[in-house]
Amino acid sequence: MSKVNSFGSADLLKVGSKEYRIFRLNSVDAKTLPYSLKILLENLLRTEDGANITADHINALVNWDPQAEPDVEIQFTPARVIMQDFTGVPCVVDLATMREAVAELGGDPKRINPLAPAELVIDHSVQIDVAGSADAFERNVEFEYKRNGERYQFLRWGQTAFDDFKVVPPGTGIVHQVNIEYLARTVMAREVAGELQAYPDSCVGTDSHTTMVNGLGVLGWGVGGIEAEAAMLGQPVSMLIPKVVGFKLTGQISTGVTATDVVLTITEMLRKHGVVGKFVEFYGAGVTSVPLANRATIGNMSPEFGSTAAMFPIDEVTLDYLRVTGRAQEQIDLVETYAKEQGLWHDPSIEPRFSEYLELDLATVVPSIAGPKRPQDRIVLSKAKESFEAVLPSYSEQLSKPTAVKGKEFALDNGHVAIASITSCTNTSNPSVMLAAGLVARKAVAKGLKAKPWVKTSLAPGSKVVTEYYNKAGLTKDLDALGFNLVGYGCATCIGNSGPLSDEISQAINDNDLAVTAVLSGNRNFEGRISPDVKMNYLASPPLVIAYALAGTMDFDFDKDSLGEGVDGNPVYLKDIWPSAEEVQKTIDESINSEMFKTQYAGVFEGDDRWKSLPTPKGAVFEWDPKSTYVRKPPYFEGMKKTPDAVKDITGARVLAKLGDSVTTDHISPAGSIKVDSPAGQYLTQHGISRVDFNSYGSRRGNHEVMIRGTFANIRLRNQLLNGVEGGYTRDFTTPDGAQSFIYDASSNYQARNIPLVILGGKEYGSGSSRDWAAKGTSLLGVRAVITESFERIHRSNLIGMGVLPLQFPSGETADSLGLDGTEEFEITGIEELNRGVTPKTVHVVAKPSAHSAAGKPVIEFDAVVRIDTPGEADYYRNGGILQYVLRSLVA
Repeated sequence: MSKVNSFGSADLLKVGSKEYRIFRLNSVDAKTLPYSLKILLENLLRTEDGANITADHINALVNWDPQAEPDVEIQFTPARVIMQDFTGVPCVVDLATMREAVAELGGDPKRINPLAPAELVIDHSVQIDVAGSADAFERNVEFEYKRNGERYQFLRWGQTAFDDFKVVPPGTGIVHQVNIEYLARTVMAREVAGELQAYPDSCVGTDSHTTMVNGLGVLGWGVGGIEAEAAMLGQPVSMLIPKVVGFKLTGQISTGVTATDVVLTITEMLRKHGVVGKFVEFYGAGVTSVPLANRATIGNMSPEFGSTAAMFPIDEVTLDYLRVTGRAQEQIDLVETYAKEQGLWHDPSIEPRFSEYLELDLATVVPSIAGPKRPQDRIVLSKAKESFEAVLPSYSEQLSKPTAVKGKEFALDNGHVAIASITSCTNTSNPSVMLAAGLVARKAVAKGLKAKPWVKTSLAPGSKVVTEYYNKAGLTKDLDALGFNLVGYGCATCIGNSGPLSDEISQAINDNDLAVTAVLSGNRNFEGRISPDVKMNYLASPPLVIAYALAGTMDFDFDKDSLGEGVDGNPVYLKDIWPSAEEVQKTIDESINSEMFKTQYAGVFEGDDRWKSLPTPKGAVFEWDPKSTYVRKPPYFEGMKKTPDAVKDITGARVLAKLGDSVTTDHISPAGSIKVDSPAGQYLTQHGISRVDFNSYGSRRGNHEVMIRGTFANIRLRNQLLNGVEGGYTRDFTTPDGAQSFIYDASSNYQARNIPLVILGGKEYGSGSSRDWAAKGTSLLGVRAVITESFERIHRSNLIGMGVLPLQFPSGETADSLGLDGTEEFEITGIEELNRGVTPKTVHVVAKPSAHSAAGKPVIEFDAVVRIDTPGEADYYRNGGILQYVLRSLVA
């Protein structure tokens, strides 16, 4: 409870037989504040302490100027933390390590404990090893446990060792779908200091698509695992009061248009408008006609348009969704009463004040896909063929390259669809598009159509409820008939766990350098993400994923080209098998009820027999296994003292990588499969791990030795220190000729000689998922500063959280315009100002030519902008990172 209560906002609210302490928003003038800022305002009223959160902070929100550039820092305390297993395992590893570090500094290890509810859903580990068969699900789960048993044991230890930490076991669902269908409260009810409080649900998550919960009126966004750990330990999230973009929705979507088409259109619009670091909020009378599942789909894509959050308010649609997903009536009553009492209920007659305005008439949306490498690159479906043909030359020298596949009766060609996958929480949480896909399958099977034999087809729903409503609608058999058998409940293809293609197909692709494609109902299609064999990736709605599996190629016009011959001998076109909106709605009405959700989520934390029979370590402090290649104690706190050393200027630094625009965290963070000849592969081989058991980088995130070796190792990374080379390579300037080397090997040589490192980058550096290892790996490679044209929000903040300095080139300048080629030796001065409690706006950079530079290269000097944006971030940087700051605070 607020210790100060300057505005007299504390009051009681009776709902049913219970009384709740609330902090009234009408104690201040908040009527026309955007919904999302009202949530922040309540948060400050409730947590005001006179020191970190003061009346001035509250007044800054009340008097928010929509047009002003954000410059007021506030401390937001999220109600809970949600994690997936790839990012969650290192969080638990770090918490376990912090327990030991606290003990070494003379504190009580049990002080390290989540102070906010923390929930982890194991959804990222299942890989599609087996597809297109009736036993695919069972066999994939078997593989999953075999590969990940050690990690799962560790998470089970965490569930018993830490209070307020729950784990949803494998084979249950995808974190964001489980969040909206079960974990999200919309309004929290929790005992605080001996009394029952009600307050808005809010969360931070270790996955950027945490924003899916925005569709349920819950303010939440993705943060790095580093920030999530701090939030779990009671540290507020430091943030600037953002600009809020009002997005007005009008009209109704036309026949044949899906929620996926709407979200791809919104993604394109908002990315073009520019919303990085801003909140987006949907408003207007049209909002009431947007189904909750569509709201969640739009919220899910927030990272793809670059915003921090993409909010919908609470209204009758929200309550209906809570009912159908089996929430208790007491909870639904609390949500309704609290939202109406606090002015958080959607009232179309009140137009909030916004910083910027956009509008979309839903009737103008047309069927669309996006690709071949970015979610914002929307393509109108009717132009998909010509769009593919226009971009193909950048992937292949010839339009057609028919290639016989060994032992098969078909040939592969450029544009052939190698993977068609219904996957990802983005769309599998939306019954309208999932049932539309099932109906397309039913009609295709009735016409006698089949998926092309070179397509790896898969269905990976985000929760077991999807399987239940497919069964009730009688659609499972039709999906199975086209090869869309259930392969698992997890992110699967969307995060690169598409599994191997058949050896013959993979060989044909690689021997002939074919530009084959993947089509998935996901939210990410970055280069190299989906499969190492696939160059071009397209996002599409679930029914279109099936259509592309039938077509078998991206070089296809659905308006003109036939999908095949029907049983009656006539050609079948997409329009012949596309269901009407009425058919889809009728199927939804007949197939979905709240009992399904109640049944499937009744024992959600219990798990199956495999989970229950895992041997689980005991004790408050984890016993590390020195032989483990999955879970190892990281070095972050080695030699740490109770007070931090002074920060130092950087001298004698060399460039580890010079990178271009739109380098994503997928390029930086280890992800996907581990190659045998890579530094990580060599490490595993040296530790007695056979290639078949390498597993993925994501599954080995609890082992820093593997992860450092995989940082900047993406097969599509283009380091401009080298000409025409892709992958995790650089020039090693510790050698006389600056020879080509693995990035990890070069880093080891630099660190052995105490040479600091810098990264040079372009625009939107670090866009994409909130991958904490993109920052952790950067730091452990010995990088002290990253200098770019611009950063995306999460990665910039994570770099500071790991003690790495984010800098920007002067406005309008780039590495190239300044004449930097990466061969220079760097000196960065002015950082030491931070020791005086001052965050400098700029630091001075001097890049001197080295023995590896071209003769006559001049000295280059410029002032780089310091992107430490808040006093809290300055504290983290001074301490060497956020975890060190938290540890010292707890011990002090």
